[in-house]
Amino acid sequence: MDVLLSLPIVSYFAAPMLTSWSTSLNLLFFYMTWSTLVLSHAPLHIEVAGTLAIRLVFWLAPALLFLAFDTLLPSLAEGLKFYGAASLPLSRRAASPASALARQLLLALANVALLSAAQAAVGAAATYALGRPPFRTTTTLPLPWQIAKHVAALYALREVLTYGVHRYVLHGASSSRNPVASLHARYAHDGGRRPGAAPYALALYADHPLPLLIGRLVPTYLPAALLVQPHVLTYLLFTTLTTAEDTLAASGYRVVPGILMGGVARRTAAHYAAGGRGNYGAWGLLDWACGTSVGGQDVVGDLQDEAEKHRVRERGGRAAGGAGEAVRDGIDGLRRRQKGGRRKA
Repeated sequence: MDVLLSLPIVSYFAAPMLTSWSTSLNLLFFYMTWSTLVLSHAPLHIEVAGTLAIRLVFWLAPALLFLAFDTLLPSLAEGLKFYGAASLPLSRRAASPASALARQLLLALANVALLSAAQAAVGAAATYALGRPPFRTTTTLPLPWQIAKHVAALYALREVLTYGVHRYVLHGASSSRNPVASLHARYAHDGGRRPGAAPYALALYADHPLPLLIGRLVPTYLPAALLVQPHVLTYLLFTTLTTAEDTLAASGYRVVPGILMGGVARRTAAHYAAGGRGNYGAWGLLDWACGTSVGGQDVVGDLQDEAEKHRVRERGGRAAGGAGEAVRDGIDGLRRRQKGGRRKA
């Protein structure tokens, strides 16, 4: 628990809101806190505790907030959900939806704990095999270019592995020949939801432990620990981004900000509504390339909408600039005429 409370990233983001320190003092405070943490805790403890804290902050807290909104204001939430009332958490087929949600919450929390234990085991094995921790845990902070390069590599590997694992393992072959796919369909895609419904954020980790470990560790943790091996702060940043993205994508809301992120949420909802028959990737790039997109518009359509949006803004800005210039010219002409009239008088 002391590692969770002493994570410098929390104080780094909270300090500007609580004090009037300058950016330099914030960076200095962050570096001092990080150095103290590195010198007083084992690298594996920092990695596992940091990942656990990120999941609690960027998945559990928003998921509970979304759940409270959906259950306390269902008439309002219904209009914001993909596929309407069928996607609300309490519109489950169970005899007691509230108790079913409670069991789902306990399952999700148990899976998060299991993920942390599995990550610790893999990290310990990697440390033993490599003779060093899988992530660089030093007092020297990573450079911005290194962060950008490693995060880009992790995102690319995540897209490829997420698509492969999701399509060929979690949704591959028939359930009689693929027990992992059967468990995933039973827990993640059925789970008491109505057919054709979108997911909600609480269900993000509410899967059977075996497909959950395969679907979460293989695309994100294993490439980072065994291939890229970035600084641990880079890995924690990547975990923060992907956890927040997955939470929004699984929220089932149509009002997720941004065309690209909104497209990810729409494709995730369509994946669940179609029973897992498409939209296997995280961002939809490989779904578009392999022809497995379902639910209407694919990622290319989202990019076109984004480009069109910016062109509209650009045209609007030019039009506004032209109108402002015309107004200024008119005012200047009026002033010149008034000055000419005064001189004649």
